[in-house]
Amino acid sequence: MSEKPYYETMYILRPDIPEEEVESHLKKYSELLEKSGTEVLDSQMRGKRRLAYPIAKHKEGIYVQLSHKGDGQQVAILERAMRLSEDVIRYLTVKQDGPLPTPKSISKDSDDEPEKSETDKENIKPTEDKTESATKDKTISPTEDKTISASKDEKEEATKE
Repeated sequence: MSEKPYYETMYILRPDIPEEEVESHLKKYSELLEKSGTEVLDSQMRGKRRLAYPIAKHKEGIYVQLSHKGDGQQVAILERAMRLSEDVIRYLTVKQDGPLPTPKSISKDSDDEPEKSETDKENIKPTEDKTESATKDKTISPTEDKTISASKDEKEEATKE
């Protein structure tokens, strides 16, 4: 094991806080780690996302990822600060082994997708209606065909009346 471990902390902020306050939280936790003698490798704002289940009556949250390298003592300090903050609704720190993450600037969801060239835009075809593509790909057995035609006949009779 030649690589030293590093830590990734993912935390979720309340969705109703303004963007300036999100930036202040990001800066606050980075400075807290630096004061404890930890090297902050990367910090990314992942943006507002829908939660899998409600947390403290919130259905959405602002996700932030923080990668840091230290002796492990900083995790307790960081998590204590997050536990005391009312804006952090969930956090998790994971010890990672392996290559260090490549540092990225603070980004949002719209910046994650690279720009497409003009040729890529021309090659993109509009999507078909899902029901049409499903019936094109699906082979229908004779019994299914009879039930489909019978239901069509019933609908036609109902519209005549």
